[in-house]
Order: sequence, then structure tokens, then C-alpha cells
Amino acid sequence: MRALAQLCAVAAVLLVAAVSLPARADDSSSRFDSGHQFVVVTFANVPHRPAARAGTTGRRYAGDSYGVAQNAHDQARRVASAYSLRQVASWPIKELSVHCVVYEITDSRPLADVLTALSRDPRVTLAQPLQEFRTLTADSAAGSSTYNDPLYGLQTNMVRLGIAAAHERTQGAGVRVGLIDTGVDASHPDLQDRIARSSSFVGGNSPATAAYRHGTAMAGLIAAVANNRIGMVGIAPLARIEVFEACWQLEPNSDAAACNTFTLAQALAAAIESRVPLINLSIAGPPDPLLGALVQSGLKRGVIFVGSVSAQTGSFPTSVEGVIGAGSSEQQQPGASLYAPATHVLTLRPAAQYDFESGTSVAAAEVTGMIALLLSLDSRLTADSAIALLKGTGAQSVALDAGAAVARLEAARGNSRLASRSLR
Repeated sequence: MRALAQLCAVAAVLLVAAVSLPARADDSSSRFDSGHQFVVVTFANVPHRPAARAGTTGRRYAGDSYGVAQNAHDQARRVASAYSLRQVASWPIKELSVHCVVYEITDSRPLADVLTALSRDPRVTLAQPLQEFRTLTADSAAGSSTYNDPLYGLQTNMVRLGIAAAHERTQGAGVRVGLIDTGVDASHPDLQDRIARSSSFVGGNSPATAAYRHGTAMAGLIAAVANNRIGMVGIAPLARIEVFEACWQLEPNSDAAACNTFTLAQALAAAIESRVPLINLSIAGPPDPLLGALVQSGLKRGVIFVGSVSAQTGSFPTSVEGVIGAGSSEQQQPGASLYAPATHVLTLRPAAQYDFESGTSVAAAEVTGMIALLLSLDSRLTADSAIALLKGTGAQSVALDAGAAVARLEAARGNSRLASRSLR
């Protein structure tokens, strides 16, 4: 286990390095994307090196003292002028004693004609086209994913939940999700434009974003941006999250966080008043009359609540009738309405990082994301109908399939439209 933890830590560092900056075109290739043709030309290059003073090593160039002779530099400039070429790159090659230059042909002259003329010039030692080469390995993932997010291959939960098929029809656009949790690092590149608003009910000074581990992780599971060439894919990547900060992190570098009746009551009241249709509560605790009453009030308004199933029976919020309890499909705790993967699931960390997360908090966020996909297609969906769509024909089904649920919903809507027309 220790070796695995060390490996994961190293992998996390590498992943952060790979995705902490916005994706951009490689500078060395983008300079050749002008649409014109390019030639490679070399010139004899014997730099003049004055004798070094005794006891000195002299200046070094790229690891040694080899540089570009003034004569080679002048010849390269004159050839560019004589043949109407534009120099785009150059470097001295010590092993061949030449100065190598890449020129761009900026007009419509045929490449062969330019190469023929350059080859006859006594100043030129070599002239050839700039050619392209490819690796000969096959990408084993080619064609297997519709996402360009580099960490998608690590998201085994997405395959198990049938998310890719669901995304062909919906990605949660137009759905607002209330997240009652710690704060969220809204600056994470995989949450760009996904956090619609954030309100805090914990009092005191705002903590550093490093203290937003749990909330950031849940937000990423629900709505991490898809196809941005960064990181991972959220279950409902076009949904918008409204953060209601009611919990605080207990220790540095730990997901453990706490809330209380007061902070949760304020957050619940604010979330219900904001009329978000779907609220995620990846928390658990003792039964609470005040919080129970607030949830019941939201249920009467049609709000769908998703909570984490706890090992303790009768815990809030899943003990409140009407709340969808999400449990781990690996352990299948009693009392859950739905089960989702909850062991080593990839998600976000503050400061543009990624890591694996376990627990029924994860399951609740995944279920919330899947319901957001369904709400995007039918805003009148109820908790009971969402459960029925996700479970399908198996009343006790453990394996949820978002793609199948979307297909069931669209079929039901089609049948409803047909029935409506037949009554006219």
C-alpha cells in the first residue's frame, strides 16, 4: 500500500505539471503553419576562435564553444535576399561543420524550382525540403473516446456509468446545481465558467483555496469542463454550480470537513430561496429537526436532494423521506436509493491539481451529475422519476447507466407527445 501511495503521489505531481497551464500550440511547430513551403539549407561554418588566454576556458555555446561564423551568417542573409526567402529558424551543427537554416518560400514558386536554384549556388552546401516524420506506434486509445481531456482514461467511473452515451444527447446545459459543502476553488482550470456564484455561511475570514478540497472535488465530479484539453470530464460538464459554503476543512491536506446545524440551515435556506432545482449534500450526521424541516420545505417546492448514505442508520440527510440516498456500488450499504462507484474515483483538487477520491460523498456527486443530465432534458423531473429512470427495469439494480436512462426519458417523452396528439 505504501508503494502504491508513493506511486500515486508521483503521478499526481506529473499530472499537475501536465495540466496546470492552459493548453497551447507548440511553438516549434506553429511557426511552420503558415501554409507556405519550407526548405532546409546549410552553409559551411568554421567559426574563428581566437586563442584563449592561459588559464581560461573561454565562452561556451550550447555546451561548447562552437558558434556561427560571421561568413556563414552573411551568406545565409544574402541567399535569403537573392532568392526572396524568409528565415524562420537556424542553428549551427558542430558535427557537420555547417550552419543550418530553414527558409520559407513566401510566394507561389514551385518547391522543386527553388531547390534546383539553391543547389547550384556555390555558397550552399545542401538544399532540401523540410520533411515531416511520424512515430510508428499505434495509439491504443484512438477512436475509443470522444474526449480530448488527457485524464479521461483514468475515469473508469465514467465508463461504468455510461456517461459518454448520455453526453451524445445531453451534457447538463441549463441546469443549476446547488452544492452545500466547503468552498470551491473556482479558479481551477477544469471549472472555468462552471461556478455561477458562491456564498459563504461559515463566518470569519475566507480561507485559502487549499482548504476547499472536498467542495472542489465534488464540483469536479459534477461539472468539470469537457473537451478543453485539460484534466478530466465532469458527469454534467455544462451544468452550472452554485456554491453554498457551510463546511470547513478540519486539517491541512485532508478532505475531512465539518458543518453544523447553524451553517447548514443558512445554506439550505439560501439554496432553496435561490430556486436551484437540484441540491447536492455530500455530508452525513445525526437526525436534525431544523434541517429536516428545511429539506421538506424544499421537497414541497420540487427541489431534488441527493445525499450521502452513512454507515449510521437514520442519519441526515438521507433519513428525510424524499431525499435520494447515494451509496457505494462497491459496498452496497443498506438504505441507498441508488449506487455509484465510490472507490478511487478521479476528481479535482485545489490549485489546478487532480487526485483520486473514495467514499459515498463521491457517489452522491455522481448521482447528482446524472440527475442534472436528465433535468436538462426535462426540467419537470421528480426525485422518484429520476430514480426510476436511472434504475430501469431492475428495481434493485446496482449498475446505473446514464445513457440508458437518457434513452428511457426520451422514449417516454416521445410516447407522451404521441398520446397528447391522439387526444386532440
